[in-house]
Amino acid sequence: MKTGRVAIEGLRIPVHSLNTLVVGSGAAALNAAVSLHDRGQRDIAVVTEDFEGGTSFNAGSDKQTYYKLSLAGGATDSPRAMAEDLFRGGCMHGDIALCEAQGSAAAFYHLVGLGVPFPHDRWGGYASYKTDHDPHQRATSAGPLTSRMMVQALAAELRRKRIRVFGGHPVVGLLTADEGGAKRVIGALALDRNRSRGKQPAFVLFNAVNVVLGTGGPAGIYAASVYPESQTGSHGLAFEIGAAGQNLTESQFGLASLAFRWNLSGTYQQVIPRYFSTDRNGGDEREFLNEHFPDMGRLATAIFLKGYQWPFDPRKVADHGSSLIDILVYRETVVKGRRAYLDFRRNPSGGGTFGDFSLDRIGPEARSYLEKSGALQSTPIERLRKMNPPAIEIYRSHGIDLAAGPLEIAICAQHNNGGFKGGIWWESNIAHLFPVGEVNGSHGVYRPGGSALNSGQVGSLRAAQYIAARYGGKPLSKSEFLAATGDRIREKISLARQMIAGAAAGAGTGKKARRELRERMSRYGAHIRDPKTIGREAGKAWAQLARLKRSLQVKSAADLAEGFKTLDLCLTHAVYLEAIKEYLAKGGASRGSYLVLDPAGALPCPGLGGEWAFALAAPESFVNKKIMEIAIDEKGRVPTEWVDIRPIPPDEAWFETVWDDFRNDRIIR
Repeated sequence: MKTGRVAIEGLRIPVHSLNTLVVGSGAAALNAAVSLHDRGQRDIAVVTEDFEGGTSFNAGSDKQTYYKLSLAGGATDSPRAMAEDLFRGGCMHGDIALCEAQGSAAAFYHLVGLGVPFPHDRWGGYASYKTDHDPHQRATSAGPLTSRMMVQALAAELRRKRIRVFGGHPVVGLLTADEGGAKRVIGALALDRNRSRGKQPAFVLFNAVNVVLGTGGPAGIYAASVYPESQTGSHGLAFEIGAAGQNLTESQFGLASLAFRWNLSGTYQQVIPRYFSTDRNGGDEREFLNEHFPDMGRLATAIFLKGYQWPFDPRKVADHGSSLIDILVYRETVVKGRRAYLDFRRNPSGGGTFGDFSLDRIGPEARSYLEKSGALQSTPIERLRKMNPPAIEIYRSHGIDLAAGPLEIAICAQHNNGGFKGGIWWESNIAHLFPVGEVNGSHGVYRPGGSALNSGQVGSLRAAQYIAARYGGKPLSKSEFLAATGDRIREKISLARQMIAGAAAGAGTGKKARRELRERMSRYGAHIRDPKTIGREAGKAWAQLARLKRSLQVKSAADLAEGFKTLDLCLTHAVYLEAIKEYLAKGGASRGSYLVLDPAGALPCPGLGGEWAFALAAPESFVNKKIMEIAIDEKGRVPTEWVDIRPIPPDEAWFETVWDDFRNDRIIR
């Protein structure tokens, strides 16, 4: 990496020239850097706003799942079978599914080799369990903080390899050049938070052949979110340069705690805690689920099943299914304005004809699971302590004692299955830009729990393979780089000075703007969607963005990163609402992890008003046979394209043919 300086608009700006810039510091981003180094590419660096601020480092669940190929005992599995299961989830390209399956074992064992403590038996078998949308038993876990352990192991390897990390450097713009009538990314503009003072912004330029974007999901666009507060996403960076998004409608939503953002999945539900709500002041306590279930046995079984049916799924609402609970929690909290809680101190209560709680009343699947786990104790907290003590400890480490009081809960955004378009080597439609991890939209509609961690590791590995083999050249000269990017850089500097100019006069506008856009997304673009309101709200989103571009102000240069982030989030939520609007305009109905209101549909259960009626998207409907791509064009318009879903490629693994192609360098193309 070579470093120089340039003078632009009165500012002296460092310029770092290198082969590959990795943006982000989560598990996928770090694996891209490590894998590039392993393949001989040393001219690389990682740039990040906060090295330990991402979802990978801060998120988890009762036992955070890593979904992989079955690798133990007599389990019957194959990469093709895994690819078929991923593909069957809907709106996932078959060649991507095959890549994720074929690369699963290599990616998993790479993490094992780095020291991630995935459990194995004395013969070396990595035992697995079943997770949501998983027809086999492919899931494994290193505990509640699996992805943090992955980041720690990869970060240690990063240090061993002495890969340069620019911490405290939020990227505020990607830089492109025209190449043969198409765009290619050639670098990035970042802020140096450590040097921005008063009214003097400190910018840093990266002149790069390739950019790997690993900045996670669009976490900051939701008010009700289980994403860590430190992780907000940066989709606006790529939308600004014309990168195409796909499947942006497909996010996952589920029950989570509010005081400490954490998924309440798995064991937290399997121990069958009590649900109740209160008014805003803590009075008028009610076990609000009871009135919508026929008896205690059905209610307790639905709570248990919520453990491995954790994401809201409209297919699991009917007949008092586990996802009815999500609707009732949303109705209680958002519609009625009450507060909902999980209580591990007491079992659900009923009485009368509804029946009292008893482990003898629950369904055979639930009873068998608890019995085999030795978890037939008399209270939820005792059952949780038996089955999963770390699930209790993770809350205690944040000052919350599950044995002493209830947890306030909500239905929260948890993961975006959509993201940016990428090919089988994870390259975007913008050449040399590689979105990896959750920012890549490869996951389809119904992904098995934990498959995103597998996808992030496989995708970043394949991106590294391609870059090392095909894009290993040197960056542009400094003069060529500035000739191509000067106007874009000056535009960002001008915007920064505009935001600083108002200083304290409008310093609160950023917080107010984020609150507005987050409330809009959680009310209209989350797991309950209404075709009658989505067009209006998308219009409001674009209007807010135009307003912010004219008037957003920050206190000083030290706050510029927050100003740019607010603009990024506003653009992102506008594009996401535009995608939802297009999906509904094409007749899209309930699927994945959201419910589309439809007065001609069926009610979730007796006792709910007609406003809750919905219908499921038919398997052969237009929206289930195509994938929606959406991008911002050169005129600022947001066209969409519905593309055919590519099938799983035929099996071509004839050794002599593959060997010939491999020896003659015809594989990576």
